Amino acid sequence: MSCMDQDMLTRMLAFSSMLSVFVMAAVQLVKISFPLPKKRIPLIGVFLGMLIGAVAYPFTDLTLVLRLWAGALSGLSATGLFEAAFNKPRNGGGGSGTNGDGQPPASG
Repeated sequence: MSCMDQDMLTRMLAFSSMLSVFVMAAVQLVKISFPLPKKRIPLIGVFLGMLIGAVAYPFTDLTLVLRLWAGALSGLSATGLFEAAFNKPRNGGGGSGTNGDGQPPASG
């Protein structure tokens, strides 16, 4: 991979990181505004990310294709980051061997 390609990918990932904040806010706005099935939220995040990435042309010199990729990545990461940060773990912390209060589950 050439140095120019690495630089372009680095800029795309940096742009994606900046977009994630805006995409996360947009996804949450859509979630509270419309009743949607939970399994469709990541797909909506990807589409919103691509849309926000496409219209962010005044802020970057990346090509449209790279902005769309950055938007899609930010949509997926924003959805995952929000779910990881703000949703409480189910079943005692996600396989930690406890029932949520630090005690092992009762056998039987």
